[in-house]
Amino acid sequence: MQPIQQSGSARGRFLLASFGVALALTGRGMAATLDPPLATAANPMTIVLDERTAPRGFAYSHMTIPVKPGPFTLVYPQWIPGEHGPTGPLNDLSELRISASGQPIQWQRDQVDMYAFHIDVPPGVSTVNVDFTVLLNHPNNFVDGQMATRDIMVGNWNRYLLYQRNVDNAAYFVRASLMLPPSWDYASALPVASRNGNTILFKTVTLETLVDSPTDSGRYFRHILTWSGGDARAYLDAFADHPEDLDFSKTELAEYKCITPEAIALYGGRHWNVYHAELTLSDLIPDQGIEHHQSSDDRARDEFMTDPLNQMSDGDLLPHEFSHSWNGKYRRPFDLQQPNFNQPYPERTELLWQYEGMNQYMGDLIAFRCGIKGKASDYPEYFAAIYAQMASEPGRNTTPIIDLTTGAPYFYVSDGDYGSLRRNAYPDFYLEGELMWLDVDTIIRQLTKGKKSIDDYVKIFAGGTSDPRVVTYTRADLERYLGEVAPYDWHGFFQRYVYSIAPEPPTDEIQRAGYRYVLTDKPNRYQAAYEKVHKVIDSWLDVGLRLDAEATVTDVREGSPAWNAGMGIGMKIVAIDDREFTPDAWQAAVKATSSSFAPLVLLVNHSGYYRDITLTYHGGLKYPHLIRVKGTVDMLRDIVKPYAK
Repeated sequence: MQPIQQSGSARGRFLLASFGVALALTGRGMAATLDPPLATAANPMTIVLDERTAPRGFAYSHMTIPVKPGPFTLVYPQWIPGEHGPTGPLNDLSELRISASGQPIQWQRDQVDMYAFHIDVPPGVSTVNVDFTVLLNHPNNFVDGQMATRDIMVGNWNRYLLYQRNVDNAAYFVRASLMLPPSWDYASALPVASRNGNTILFKTVTLETLVDSPTDSGRYFRHILTWSGGDARAYLDAFADHPEDLDFSKTELAEYKCITPEAIALYGGRHWNVYHAELTLSDLIPDQGIEHHQSSDDRARDEFMTDPLNQMSDGDLLPHEFSHSWNGKYRRPFDLQQPNFNQPYPERTELLWQYEGMNQYMGDLIAFRCGIKGKASDYPEYFAAIYAQMASEPGRNTTPIIDLTTGAPYFYVSDGDYGSLRRNAYPDFYLEGELMWLDVDTIIRQLTKGKKSIDDYVKIFAGGTSDPRVVTYTRADLERYLGEVAPYDWHGFFQRYVYSIAPEPPTDEIQRAGYRYVLTDKPNRYQAAYEKVHKVIDSWLDVGLRLDAEATVTDVREGSPAWNAGMGIGMKIVAIDDREFTPDAWQAAVKATSSSFAPLVLLVNHSGYYRDITLTYHGGLKYPHLIRVKGTVDMLRDIVKPYAK
């Protein structure tokens, strides 16, 4: 998963009180008392999704659900795999109606578990009809937000269904169908039974498979075969608000067609039969990435595939989610894999430092090995940018990574001011995880004199070929796999960087890889690309400020000149040294501090009140870089060298 990057407190709208249900954690492989599923392969639940009204922001769901007479409970999916939390958008379920034999059945929401709906099934009734309206566009929903535009719909089946409570998803069967707007097409890893015009009937699958199979659709689309091998296929399915945003260059397509062979070479096999990278291109739909076993739900802005700066900034989106097919979907933390999406089976997220942290490293490796984010020679510049971000975060002095991964279900949906003090799910255990796993890679290479690398570890971890399935792991498993590649105190390593407070991120890999970390006044290309794409101004390493496009402060680094001068979030810089604020004027003023003894004088607007703030700083512009150390092995060059070409 690659979370939306947003500011403010919108993420904090989810109420996580349901954590407190006093029932023991259970999961596959652990003792669990589950009810017999009434929706079987011979008698599946059916669901018809009518999305012909998607351009207007809503769709209709109609289900026929097997039941039994007497008190019966239906549930709406709460804990969504890949989203790592109780993020099922319950507030987007509206106009719920339940009936049997043409007669309405009264329903009542559970007073504690609000995702549960109780009904009394009349005698002799074996199925009920369930209808509700799906509201697609909710701007304050962290994971989803806006899900449809005039020409696109992001399709996640967990939003469209209720199901029998307390059953095993892998033994509960569903037959789904889809009704598209005129002139639209779709993409999905679901097997198709038949198609009649804009109505698609899918084959019966388990509920687990259905929810794991996003089905995007749209008016302007491209279905691109990116790889084939035997009976297996991989596709890039792109949907755009504007047809010109689908004009991918030949060079870019070649780079994206490299992803599958490079990933297979890295992991040493695959655990999918068909793979659909489903990509929506829209400025109206928030950026997002959600992994699935045989597909991915990727959302990016209009120009994502046609602007090279977007690829420099965020080009690991598809490689990251694709890598999750191995790391996260096939191999999954033992306590993250639960029998269904509802209480009493909450996901436990401690091991996201492997699930997401290592995957951040793997996604970037694939992106650089394919040339998507740049050439191999560009990787040190990218590494310097992410290292600087993690090394300059004050919150790391009090909050270890394990707190962030354990609390991920909360941190993903919670946001607020001073993110550098509070820390968060993203970027903290993602980018810090990337630094940690790069450190692991360099340790292995050093111990084995270059004969082995993290590539050997991931082949033990997730190698081989099979149909889609889940194999769980523990921390002890990970440490044992690493020990098979290179004997080392891996338990102590993770204890230091994950389970304890680490005042600085993993750093030894810089020297070990043959480099030296420096700050200069020369802009970092990846930081500059990020600033332009995301319309921000980053003066974090010099004066200690981050600003949005309107010159409003979004964060202040504790202990920095800006912090000491009294700068705070929400202040808008109107002028600097009596000059109207512009990004160029700001950069020129900060640059001039290296040769001037005069402080910076800022005119700020704070909640409608104006004041001058004197900022004492004389260090000039500061940007992060890596410099090669002569006479050493360039491990970074070897790390991003492609294998599949």
